[in-house]
Amino acid sequence: MAARKPLIPVILGPTAVGKTAVAMALSEHWPLVVISADSRQIYRDLDIGTAKPTPEERRRVTHLGIDVVAPGERYSAGRFAVDGARWLQEIHPPRRPVVVGGTGFYIRALADGLFREPPMDTGRRELLQCWARGVEGLGRWAARLDPGYVGGGRQRAARAVEVAVLTGRPLSWWQAHAKAEGVMRPWYVRLTVPRPVLHRRIENRVAAMLQAGLVREVEEVLARGVAFDAPGLDAVGYREVVRYVRGELDASDLAPAMAAATRRYAKRQETWFRRQLIGYPVITLDATDAPNVLARRIVDLWVEGDR
Repeated sequence: MAARKPLIPVILGPTAVGKTAVAMALSEHWPLVVISADSRQIYRDLDIGTAKPTPEERRRVTHLGIDVVAPGERYSAGRFAVDGARWLQEIHPPRRPVVVGGTGFYIRALADGLFREPPMDTGRRELLQCWARGVEGLGRWAARLDPGYVGGGRQRAARAVEVAVLTGRPLSWWQAHAKAEGVMRPWYVRLTVPRPVLHRRIENRVAAMLQAGLVREVEEVLARGVAFDAPGLDAVGYREVVRYVRGELDASDLAPAMAAATRRYAKRQETWFRRQLIGYPVITLDATDAPNVLARRIVDLWVEGDR
């Protein structure tokens, strides 16, 4: 008989809701190892715009899934599924793994598994990737080729186009019909706040990022030869800064553009979570409470739970 998959707490919610603060407060109760389920914190040298845990926080609590690849390297949810499974296996008592993040596909990769990718011609794949880097309206192409495409950045759109063109079936079909098995049982803790509160937090975060030197961070990455359209820079916040650096966005418009893009991203996250969590027990907590209060509540609910 196969061993039962481990039950792992998963703290999720939209960007700027306060997931990292809650995880750090939780570390006062449990000896944690945090697995970051964030598709941007994967990239090295992109610290400010991805809101990575601070060096002090990372000294206090081990974080995995951060600084894994260079900004110019592509990193997929499928690769995260492999890496995440290995990280979970390497964590032993008394330390406790907790998944923290807002990238739904990464969380699903561990909880439900992803599809087993069919063979794709390497030469045609490289040609298609070159085409995708230069085409405008890539998301529209993805939506035409895959009725199940739910939006996202250029990297996600390119992936949807690639699979549909090279396999003859959309990515959503493969995800439904060729899914691998997950490696854990998720114990979901969803953090939410009223929309006006979240919007204020987003605006404050954008201001703090710019004050901390986000523009300089991007300029330094570009100076090292990373392309403007590199996978690591194809993210909310970074896209707007790249436009500013290239002279396509005025300084006065940068913060509002970043905040608007982040609000749209948070809305997509919330929509994705509502769909993703159907059928699972979910603990929903109001993140307007202090992180230490939320952490204490999580511990109590874990102890009370029937697992």
